[in-house]
Amino acid sequence: MKKIRVGILFGGRSGEHEVSLLSAASVFNAIDKNKYEVVPIGITKEGRWVTAADAERLLHGKAGESARPTHLRAGDPEATPGAAVLAKGESVVVPPEPQRHGSITPFETDASSRALTRRASDRAIDVDVIFPVLHGTFGEDGTIQGLLELADMAYVGAGVLGSAAGMDKDIMKALFRAAGLPIVRHVTLLRSEWEANPKKVEKQVASKLKYPLFVKPANLGSSVGISKAHDRKELGPAIAEAAKFDRKIVIEQGVGGRKQKAREIECSVLGNDQPEASLPGEIVPSTEFYDYNAKYLDEGSQLIIPAKLTKSETKQVQRLAIGAFKAVDCSGLARVDFLMEPKTRKIYLNEINTMPGFTAISMYPKLWAASGISYPALIERLIQLGLERHEEKKRNQYSR
Repeated sequence: MKKIRVGILFGGRSGEHEVSLLSAASVFNAIDKNKYEVVPIGITKEGRWVTAADAERLLHGKAGESARPTHLRAGDPEATPGAAVLAKGESVVVPPEPQRHGSITPFETDASSRALTRRASDRAIDVDVIFPVLHGTFGEDGTIQGLLELADMAYVGAGVLGSAAGMDKDIMKALFRAAGLPIVRHVTLLRSEWEANPKKVEKQVASKLKYPLFVKPANLGSSVGISKAHDRKELGPAIAEAAKFDRKIVIEQGVGGRKQKAREIECSVLGNDQPEASLPGEIVPSTEFYDYNAKYLDEGSQLIIPAKLTKSETKQVQRLAIGAFKAVDCSGLARVDFLMEPKTRKIYLNEINTMPGFTAISMYPKLWAASGISYPALIERLIQLGLERHEEKKRNQYSR
């Protein structure tokens, strides 16, 4: 039987570049090589697409025969599998046009003049399906999905709309509210509003929300740029930090108040038109909240799987997770995050991640492992869902 060619697309221009390298390496190591032929495709932080004949060993982090395996942590690109292929791979420019044989055909670039010289069909990205392990901006926000749609390529995960809506926390919350899903009180402001009159913005926020507050860039993931403001003195610096990463800033009222922290519950969703939810898990952060350092650099955070919830609460989380998945028109996979009020145990929907961290020890696959689906089986199911979604879309008629 002919193997399915899977392009693992990783790296990217976002602040979650290193996280993507970790996820890609895990997928590459776990995917069934008897069923799938894997084509690693890297995108540098500058946005340069690269591939190389020896990308397989480079993804393993073996730059040379004597290279030793390294302990992988996000934020350390030199020790991350995939870093080498991004640094040494050949540059390609990808035009978004459909190809006859399911390939993305690049143009060759002239290293000295950067001028386009000829179509390099011998270096085409010839695959049956793309597995985009790209987190954050330019990977999880609908942009790469739009390119793949234009090229008529099958791919894993949410489409353009689901990805874009799932990335923008302001639009996401509007869709959640429209679907009748419980969300926390929040306000959205623009960077330009903050820069024009910061005192006015602080006054408006204080009139609508109670401290502590969480200040977030609307379009980013992995808790990059997120701060907790305990009072008005901390609000300004928190907004300024979030404004570095996006023009739109979301400020949320903290659940649990000043004295008690909210419980952080997560649930994985898998499927297309008929999604299923995993057992929920709980995160107990090593820091005051589950920020970037707690997720990827510190070792102290605890993952409790399954979460210590009642049967009724577990069913509620699963129901809300599927509701969130459908509200943003998601497909393939998503991790849905919740906040639980410690006293009343009221559950609020926090956000959806349409391309969550995907290492073997990330929450998304660990929740499915606890629910009976192993990491390799999960990868296989996601590939099939991507192919099924592409076949379904082929049924659409685009002209009369």
